[in-house]
Amino acid sequence: MIPENYLYTAEHEWIHVDGDTALIGITEFAAEQLGDVVAVELPEEGEAFSAGDEFGTVESVKAVSDLYMPVDGVILAVNTPLNDSPEYVNEDPYEEGWMVKIRITGDISNLLSAAQYREQVEAES
Repeated sequence: MIPENYLYTAEHEWIHVDGDTALIGITEFAAEQLGDVVAVELPEEGEAFSAGDEFGTVESVKAVSDLYMPVDGVILAVNTPLNDSPEYVNEDPYEEGWMVKIRITGDISNLLSAAQYREQVEAES
């Protein structure tokens, strides 16, 4: 599933923009590639990141993968339930499995549309 109203990165992060804020997580494709997620390491509220910066990690039974910030932004909230229930990333990556909420401070025009991301996933599959 690739929600139409989200934007995406080539590194398989999604971003759901709402005005000047956004939720960020990893896509269902990324979660499937990782396998069962066992831990998530996320930043502190108030931290600022530039697009492309590493902002955390996802650990699965297979590997530890870095998370990359899709746009410039400041962390407003972190999905703390993931500390105790990292499986949300696998079970519901676009809702319960969101990672951080940010205030957007940069340009979002370089992100992929759902159609563009779908093409990338098909090419990688």
